[in-house]
Amino acid sequence: MNGSGTAPTVPRPAYRRLSVAERRAQLLTAALGLFAQRAPEDVSLDDVANAAEVSRPLVYRYFPGGKQQLYEAALRSAADDLEGCFAEAETGPLTQRLGRALDRYLAFVDQHDAGFSALLQGGSVVETARTDAIVDEVRRTAAEQILHHLGAPEPGPRLRMMVRTWLTAVEAASLIWVDEEKQPPLDELRDWLVDHFVALIVVTSATDEETARIAAVALAAETREGPVGTLVRRLAPAFGDAAHLL
Repeated sequence: MNGSGTAPTVPRPAYRRLSVAERRAQLLTAALGLFAQRAPEDVSLDDVANAAEVSRPLVYRYFPGGKQQLYEAALRSAADDLEGCFAEAETGPLTQRLGRALDRYLAFVDQHDAGFSALLQGGSVVETARTDAIVDEVRRTAAEQILHHLGAPEPGPRLRMMVRTWLTAVEAASLIWVDEEKQPPLDELRDWLVDHFVALIVVTSATDEETARIAAVALAAETREGPVGTLVRRLAPAFGDAAHLL
């Protein structure tokens, strides 16, 4: 209380007008948060306005095309984040690079689980050729990044198929992981997916000369303590029992 017997006035924080870019980013963040929790068709513009603490007309001001435009913009924003997951420095053995990329990718899946599932499984009433193209772009970018790290910017059909097959497995495993209440733990899922890549490149190298050359270089850079060394030691007993097949 002050000397007059009334409570002192608590100053309110000064209102700061957001720039166009800041306001748009705010709305996209709110929309992505909602799409991560519910299927796109279950999210309304009122929901986005409430989450961003703005009016519905303000949402329309930035997205005059309504929910469809907002969804595509949010999807584009999420796709940019996913594409960035596979941008990795060219340092260390290949499996370490893949592991770091998968850590970022799986963290995104963990944070946007429901939205990620709705995005990849399709079936949304707001799905269009444009949204499909955005998803396909993420897949192409991821494949290009991996092929770059393999030293094969213009791969032959077998190597390209191998990389695309692995990326399909990563997507499928991520969807199953969300459906299975996020089990096993993320680090175990990451390690299993790295092992899957090693197995694919080794098997493909048995019948494809290009892949064999790339695999030889990649495996030569691995260490005994790394993922490939650990995988070889785990597989050795099983292959020992298969010696009669040689």
